[in-house]
Amino acid sequence: MLDFFRSRKLDKQLADHRPRLYRLAVSWCSDAMLADDLVQETLNKALLKQHQLEDFSHMDAWLFRILHNCWMGYLRVHKPSIDIDDVSLVNDQEPEQHYTEDQIIQRVRYGIEMLPLIQRQVITLIDLEGCSYTQVAVILDIPVGTVMSRLSRARGLLKRHLIGVHKIAAAHSHLSRSHLRSVK
Repeated sequence: MLDFFRSRKLDKQLADHRPRLYRLAVSWCSDAMLADDLVQETLNKALLKQHQLEDFSHMDAWLFRILHNCWMGYLRVHKPSIDIDDVSLVNDQEPEQHYTEDQIIQRVRYGIEMLPLIQRQVITLIDLEGCSYTQVAVILDIPVGTVMSRLSRARGLLKRHLIGVHKIAAAHSHLSRSHLRSVK
């Protein structure tokens, strides 16, 4: 009877974690369909290996670790190649109102995609998912010091990539203001 309640609790928590796993998988592989497959495989493995989860308070790290293993398994079988020209970002909002915001979002996504995989994993786990250094070390099976150095390098590369964003925003706001003045 205890196994039944444990299984029901696990099912609910897995369903609750699915959006986070999907978001993380998309940030790692930059492909929505592949991310969905990775999350499905992760949840399937979690159900099959639920006996390995001893403490439900560590479920995040346990699931992220399974997702990481699924992603590494995929990379061993397939050599990833993403043509950046095939990446399309869709926004239903008016372009005049959100041009600068879209430029920043595109630049951040592109900057994260350009990071080496090992740095992309660390920065997304810490900055996107809010994991601690220790959790990331467990998930990726690396020392905490390696997590910190990879995060530092990833943030440095991303910062250098984003330096021009402020200049783009300033130029766009100047153009918008001058355009509005000429209409009046």
